[in-house]
Amino acid sequence: MTAVSERICPHCCNPIYDDDALLCHFCGNSVGTGSSGAMGLMRGAGMKVFLTVLACLLVLGMILQMI
Repeated sequence: MTAVSERICPHCCNPIYDDDALLCHFCGNSVGTGSSGAMGLMRGAGMKVFLTVLACLLVLGMILQMI
């Protein structure tokens, strides 16, 4: 007999017993397991910093090309 892990939905606080579930069965919101990928890590402030650095590099590249 295998042990079933229980996770709690961060939105509705109901237990989720399915290990492969990406969405809550009760409220339909994400249970937060998809943030391990590269795009999942670049959310909020991280994405804003990434886009700011990218924009600065593009401007710097255009300035250096004009020289």
